Amino acid sequence: MKVSLVIPVYYNEHNLDPLYQEIVNKLYVYQEIDWEVVMVNDGSQDDSYRVMKEIAKKDQRVKVISLSRNFGSHAAILCGMERCTGDCAVIKAADLQEPTEIVIDMIESWKNGNNVVLAERAGREEGRGQTMFANFYYWLVRKTALPTMPKGGFDVYLVDKKVINVLTSLDETNSALTGQILWSGFKTGHVFYTRKAREIGESKWTLKKKIRLVMDTLFSFSNLPITAVLATGAISVAAAVIWAVIVLVYKLSGKIDVDGFTQMFIVQLLSFGIIMMTLGILGEYLWRTFDASRGRPPYIIEEQFGIGGKEEKENKA
Repeated sequence: MKVSLVIPVYYNEHNLDPLYQEIVNKLYVYQEIDWEVVMVNDGSQDDSYRVMKEIAKKDQRVKVISLSRNFGSHAAILCGMERCTGDCAVIKAADLQEPTEIVIDMIESWKNGNNVVLAERAGREEGRGQTMFANFYYWLVRKTALPTMPKGGFDVYLVDKKVINVLTSLDETNSALTGQILWSGFKTGHVFYTRKAREIGESKWTLKKKIRLVMDTLFSFSNLPITAVLATGAISVAAAVIWAVIVLVYKLSGKIDVDGFTQMFIVQLLSFGIIMMTLGILGEYLWRTFDASRGRPPYIIEEQFGIGGKEEKENKA
């Protein structure tokens, strides 16, 4: 049995050595498992790639891939899954915020017949703001797009070869890999853990990236944006009709002496805002369609180390 660990890396130079030691101490001790570690440098501009290569030099089980720029964690994970050789792959973060030993629990669940095993967060040792945003995001996804999304969400998961083949064949851009896993509908198991606070380095998971993830999920797996546009338009029409009737009644009864400018200004401003919001949502769909039609690869490999026992440079997808 061969198990691959796929680890996307982005500005984690100080986490990599402690991460590797955890893998050695908590996973390599299970010698009945043939381990493979695939680290993917997602365009980090620090010393992450150098540290990754140093680890690979002393451990032939470690393979290192470096992308030409930052394509996002989902693209880096997809790259690792496409190039891993295990019977299953465990996607693990490099920030040391989840216990490494849950990998063994996930493997046991997989051996019991699950094609997918999700490491669901039962709790968080993080700031209130970050926790509130995460809880809102997962609640929104469950209600509007993917009902099977775990309440606590997940970033760490196991997928077997069958699922990997499906994910790599979807060829979707501007989508969420976690959403694709839930959408695929394979038999799924769950393990639970408490997410620790980050102790080394600073998270690069910015507000801009969080908003992008919300948009990718909603536009890819839900009709909520279009439904919101239709609902807003229907409410606007209904309000306009009611207001027109009220104004007409007041005008005919002589209760309106002088037509008001303020009301008209507010209505026009509101209508303009609704129109622009509608155009923005439709434009987002149009852009995503255009981006997908170009057929650009989700990532570009610049270098790889430890694959085939040597360092290679390549400029292909």
